[in-house]
Amino acid sequence: MTLPLDHPRSVLLGSQAGAFALPVCDHYSGVEVRMRKSLQMQAEMAQEFGACVFDVTLDCEDGAPVGGEREHAQLVVDLVRNAAPAMRVAARVHATDHPSFEEDIQTIVGQAGDRLSHLMVPKVEGLHDVQRAVALMDAAGAPNLPLHVLIESPLAVHHAFAIAAHARVQSLSFGLMDFVSAHGGAIGSDAMGVTGQFTHPMVVRAKLEMAAACHAYGKTPSHCVVTEFNDPEAMRQSVLQASRQLSYTRMWSIHPSQIRPILDAFSPDRAEVEMSVQIIEAAHAAQWAPISHDGVLHDRASYRYYWQVLERAYQTGQALPESVKVWLAPQRG
Repeated sequence: MTLPLDHPRSVLLGSQAGAFALPVCDHYSGVEVRMRKSLQMQAEMAQEFGACVFDVTLDCEDGAPVGGEREHAQLVVDLVRNAAPAMRVAARVHATDHPSFEEDIQTIVGQAGDRLSHLMVPKVEGLHDVQRAVALMDAAGAPNLPLHVLIESPLAVHHAFAIAAHARVQSLSFGLMDFVSAHGGAIGSDAMGVTGQFTHPMVVRAKLEMAAACHAYGKTPSHCVVTEFNDPEAMRQSVLQASRQLSYTRMWSIHPSQIRPILDAFSPDRAEVEMSVQIIEAAHAAQWAPISHDGVLHDRASYRYYWQVLERAYQTGQALPESVKVWLAPQRG
């Protein structure tokens, strides 16, 4: 989408103005009944919040039964095409070395690429995997479809900056379980739990490296799942650690009960939202020249921060005045 020259994203984010403001939650489901329920819940919460506040990613990698990959891909096509146009629905295809990888893309992108928000490709090891996926997407008739990538191995972490630099890559996600198992027992199983994944040095280093790669190129870092979905407090603390300590701006959900805790934990403080509205309104009125607000000088450096607070508030369904919502609402879709 081409933005007006005076739009806050154009003025404040410069060359990164095209970086998509993604919803903070990416909800995965791969079994038909759960996929349908996820899409229903997405539509209901969009009506509740006035915006599509989480993505639904329909999963082929873990969802398709062995031998039923082709049928599952066609089911994904049908679900995507029947989803409401305003909703954000994506698909995760099989890994790049799986026999169904190319056929997944040909089927799903070829038949529903115009309705997908993005395509998720797992087990990417380097730039060559990204280039291959993009070539297949282009051949399937979707030259502008964004690509999301799963970083799941030490080699992928090593190549994270090159992967994030690719123009079609919109987001990198960290795959905790595969990353741990890729170390051949050198990282214990406790590192896959809600505590160990935030304390084990190798895991924390990988998460930070991937997040840094994303922020270097204006892409979205997406944090891995928390498998303890029956523990709301553990979920909340995990989101807070991922966002406030590791600089992630998005997180996976694998159970409906995780969606609202992710939205809540990523949602900015209401007082900061109100101050951000005041500062951005005043900055816009001043044509983005420096202003004084409550005795504090602000210029484009601080405007950028407060604008991103407003983006996050919109992404998490907070009520905003029309004066700023008019800038934010067109970013959905």
